[in-house]
Amino acid sequence: MPTDSPAPADTPRTPPAPAAQSPAPPPERAALPDPGSAPTLRGPVAPKSEPAAPRGYRAVFAVAEFRAVFAAHLLSLLGVVVSELALTVLVYDLTGSPLLSALTFALGLLPYIVGGTLFAGVADRYPARRVLVVCDLLCAACVAVMLVPATPVAGLLALRCLVAAIAPVFTGTRMAALTDILGEGDLYVLGRSLLRIVSQSAMLIGFGTGGVLLTVLSPRGAITVTVVTFLCSAVLLRFGTQDRPARATATGDGGGGALLKESLSGARLVLGDRRIRALMLLFWLPAMFVVAPEALAAPYADAIGAPPAALGLLLCAMAVGHIGAELFVGSALSPRNRSRIVLPVAAVGLLPLLVYAARPGLPLALAALALAGAGAAYVIGLDQWFVDAVPQELRGRAMTLLTAGLMTVQGLGMALAGLAAEFFPVHQVVAGSGIIGTVCALLLVAEVRRTAPGQMSDTEGRDGADRHVTSR
Repeated sequence: MPTDSPAPADTPRTPPAPAAQSPAPPPERAALPDPGSAPTLRGPVAPKSEPAAPRGYRAVFAVAEFRAVFAAHLLSLLGVVVSELALTVLVYDLTGSPLLSALTFALGLLPYIVGGTLFAGVADRYPARRVLVVCDLLCAACVAVMLVPATPVAGLLALRCLVAAIAPVFTGTRMAALTDILGEGDLYVLGRSLLRIVSQSAMLIGFGTGGVLLTVLSPRGAITVTVVTFLCSAVLLRFGTQDRPARATATGDGGGGALLKESLSGARLVLGDRRIRALMLLFWLPAMFVVAPEALAAPYADAIGAPPAALGLLLCAMAVGHIGAELFVGSALSPRNRSRIVLPVAAVGLLPLLVYAARPGLPLALAALALAGAGAAYVIGLDQWFVDAVPQELRGRAMTLLTAGLMTVQGLGMALAGLAAEFFPVHQVVAGSGIIGTVCALLLVAEVRRTAPGQMSDTEGRDGADRHVTSR
């Protein structure tokens, strides 16, 4: 962030490392006169100006390693979305049970907290490239077993759980590796933003692609695409990124018990730091409440008498708003201004859901959802605060836990919204989510301000974390 003027109270406690940039080209040598040419009376020729270095998102794509990570992310994400749809159809074809079919989707969220808590130590204990490639290969193997006709439904669901448990380790490791590839400054923030945009876009494109594939392929044939995308992702990461050493040195006997101890210890260290805990909750809690209208899109469309196509619009509106706002904030605002909008936008981001209290028709509901999606753009600045707050040796575990918690709270938010809709009208549940979420966001904003650098002592900041450090 710029340092030419005093930073606001809620900026990170330490300045971010300078953004990784391509080395400046050597200055041009002065042109030597041609000995065979006649002298001219013209004055000295002005040297050619160097082309301006790329800025914004273009600067991120100028980094070759990031291009490999980006392509791998796009491929594996599209594969996962296609496999989720195909596996749901396959389970329904085999069982005829709507419950088991829906459970296939739920099992893509619930194991995140298990993998993110118990296996987080992998992200710091082993070299990042090795972890990423092995995770891709393990996921490809799990999906390949799904293709075997003899695999029972229970086996399909178990394999789905295993892939979901690996996912937070992969994502957390990749997030931490981005700080090595792009630095800890603005390039990292924009790189994370691009990956989020791809994730939102893949949900829109992937389900459409999966639906088309299922018209020409069997469910198992569509799942085959996922095996290919995981393998391609592994190849891109293996040959497109550098091999860097692990962040933390393995302790103990190096076995599973030591790994589990490191993972749990890392979770205690991360959650024991008051500043990191507040920032992590600011990622989690708004996301928990904003999913309510998506979880209840089908019953709401039915309640307002909207046509069947309206369901797709209600599910897409929030993602469209998020993508548009993130692109604007990432390209039009400076790092300092991105930091300034974090807390105000986080505080009011869920207010558009209050429109549901009036049981709006389709156009107004779509506008409210797009605005709620746009409110999520505050996480661009929050990414910078988080990476500045987390020590490097804990970064992999912290980001794995962040990913696991984010997916878990969204699944919990969907479940709670569905439960509440059993007792209250859908539009009241969505509006209530906006109210309760806004109250929680305001409390978190106050806590983030209190934990800002210079607002508390080091003892207050790591309330209990030091005890865990000495006990290791």
